[in-house]
Amino acid sequence: MHVHELNPKKTLVAVIIFVLIIIIGFLTLKKPRFTYKLSPEQTLQLLHDEEALFHPYKLVEVLNKKNNNVVLIDIRDRFTYGQGHIPGAENISAYDLTDMKNIEHLKELQDANMTVVLYGNDQLQANGPWMWFRQVGFDNVKILLGGYGYYATHKNSLALTINDTSYLKGTPKYDYAKVASNVSAAGNSQKTSSKKPVVIRRKKKAAVAAGGC
Repeated sequence: MHVHELNPKKTLVAVIIFVLIIIIGFLTLKKPRFTYKLSPEQTLQLLHDEEALFHPYKLVEVLNKKNNNVVLIDIRDRFTYGQGHIPGAENISAYDLTDMKNIEHLKELQDANMTVVLYGNDQLQANGPWMWFRQVGFDNVKILLGGYGYYATHKNSLALTINDTSYLKGTPKYDYAKVASNVSAAGNSQKTSSKKPVVIRRKKKAAVAAGGC
């Protein structure tokens, strides 16, 4: 056994260094950028909360500059946004919403008591980002019911849609009932069509050669 192994001073120094390393590790440990304020269950309940939703008819006041406390954010890509968007809406792609500069922008809007309304092509496209922002504490973020698709269809009569709830049911991309009926009709027509009788042709037996061995 070496003499320095029994030296209490060296042992104390080693312990102090070890403790310092642990303390430095805790101090330099990065905290998560976001902490969840709501559970997924609590967030889903917001779908039934009128205060968390933004109805299309409310856009009339926003577009006429009678409500300056609302900021519209189009979460579609830049190309789609360029093809058509709600006038005055900012364009922040869903993929870039959590970038630090965009988060800081949303925090500034929250501190200024501004209401942020997210929208995509339809409501489903904006559901995910909207729920995430509510979960991490952005209680000023709402979702536009019906999305841009509903707005584009009714933009000239938004004020008249106050009692319309068709956007809550959604619009199917395909008329599956019609497709199914066409397939069924085609199948029935094939069954009822006359079939040609099948003629079985038998091969004639070859004649036995005359004579023997």
